[in-house]
Amino acid sequence: MLPWFVRRTRLPLLSLRCVDCGSESATTGEGRFRVNSNGKLVDVWLLVRCTSCDRTGKLTVHHRVPVGSFDPAELHRYRVNDRELVASTLLDPLLARRNRFALDWTGAWLLHAPPARLDEAWPVQVEVVFDDPVPVRPDRLIAHGLGLSRNAALRRIKSDSPLRRPTSTGFTFTVMPED
Repeated sequence: MLPWFVRRTRLPLLSLRCVDCGSESATTGEGRFRVNSNGKLVDVWLLVRCTSCDRTGKLTVHHRVPVGSFDPAELHRYRVNDRELVASTLLDPLLARRNRFALDWTGAWLLHAPPARLDEAWPVQVEVVFDDPVPVRPDRLIAHGLGLSRNAALRRIKSDSPLRRPTSTGFTFTVMPED
């Protein structure tokens, strides 16, 4: 089985309206949290910046949470702007729903697909693995990976997964020999 990997090259942009300029795109940049303590309660925000006017905004991660309910190591990771915590927080679907934004993955991922060797026996089975939840249509991904048009790719592949509906989970397919 030939492995293909869909990997993130950068954090995705956010489809989020700016209150100043009306732009619909924001970025987390390098990724920073703001942690504010008020007595025994803690607020944590993920800072975002408008891509057009550079206005800074906040996405609520935790609101008025008792300090004692935090693992001290996790609170430290928020305070030092841990990159992996920024990524996992941004990719959390509950955060997106709560803060009313969507992720724009355009240009934020690459397909790592080793070329199929011609000396391999046909048919060739391929397993696609997603490192992050990048929504992509399998037919477009497969056509890109094989260097074929979508119609040519659809004629040569067999899969149990729906190919024309976006997915962000792994799937397998089989490439059949040319007729």
